Amino acid sequence: MKTRININGIIKDDACVSVFDHGFLFGDSIYEVVNTRKNRPCFLDEHLKRLHCSALGIDLAIPFDDSWFREQINLTLSEAGNSESYIRIVVTRGIGDINIDPSSCASPLVLIYVTPAHIYPSEWYEKGIDLATVSIQRNSKNALNPGIKTGNYLNNVLAKIESRQLGTHDALMLNSLGHLTESTTSNLFFVRDGGLMTPSLECGILAGITRDIGIRLGQENGFRVEEGSWPIEILENTEEIFLTGSVKHLMPVTRLDGKVIGDGKPGPITRSLTCLYETFLERCE
Repeated sequence: MKTRININGIIKDDACVSVFDHGFLFGDSIYEVVNTRKNRPCFLDEHLKRLHCSALGIDLAIPFDDSWFREQINLTLSEAGNSESYIRIVVTRGIGDINIDPSSCASPLVLIYVTPAHIYPSEWYEKGIDLATVSIQRNSKNALNPGIKTGNYLNNVLAKIESRQLGTHDALMLNSLGHLTESTTSNLFFVRDGGLMTPSLECGILAGITRDIGIRLGQENGFRVEEGSWPIEILENTEEIFLTGSVKHLMPVTRLDGKVIGDGKPGPITRSLTCLYETFLERCE
C-alpha cells in the first residue's frame, strides 16, 4: 500500500509546501475528503461541488476545472495502487508575503493526497463509541462559517484535545446559544420517540454529504426525519445517537458524558440506516 501526492498535476512519493504558502501560514485553504469503494471515488461530483462552494466562500479561485480533478484523481489512485484509498483534495491560496493580505498570492496550490484507506476499528461499529460534550464552541456562522470546509481547523482540534482529556473517542460541540451542532469531523443524528433528528444547517454545521444521504434514505424508508435547533438537554432521554461522515459512514454512539444511550448497544434505527447506506453505496458502484 502506498501514498502518492499530486501537486498541480505532478505526482510524487513525497512533497513539500513552501513556508510562504498562505495555507501553511494562516490556514487559508479549503479541502475535501473522498472515500473510495472498489478504489473508485464515492460521490466525487458532490465533493467537487462543495469544494467550489467553499472556494466561493473565501473568495478563492480554483485554477482547474472538474474534468482536471477527475483525471488527476484517477491517475494518482492508479499510481498508489491501493485496494481502497483515502483521497484528500486541498486548495491553498498559494505563496505570498508574510501577512494576512491575500493579494500577494498569485497562484493557488492544488494538492491531491492519496493514501491507503482509513479504517476504523470494527469494535466501534459493533459496540459504539463514547462522546463528551466539550466547552469548545462551534465557530459562529458570522465568524468562520462551519459551512465552509476550510483548512483552518484549530477550533475542532481543540475540541478533540478536550474530548481525549475526558477519556472519550470524540467531542460533541454546541454553538453560542447552547444548541447542538456536530462532532469534530462528523455530523450528528439522534433518535427520539422513534423519529430521526439532526441539527439544521442554521445551527452552524457543515452540510455533510453522508448527512444528506442519511436524511434522504430515512425519508424514503418511512422514518420521520426532522432538522431543527435543540439544546443539549434533549439528548437526556434520546434512544439512539450516531455520527455520519465520508470515511466513517455511520458510527453508533452508545455513551455520552459517561451516560449510557438506550440499552448501551447500537439501536435498531442506527442499524437499519447503516444497512441502507451500505446498500446505497453498492448501487453507486
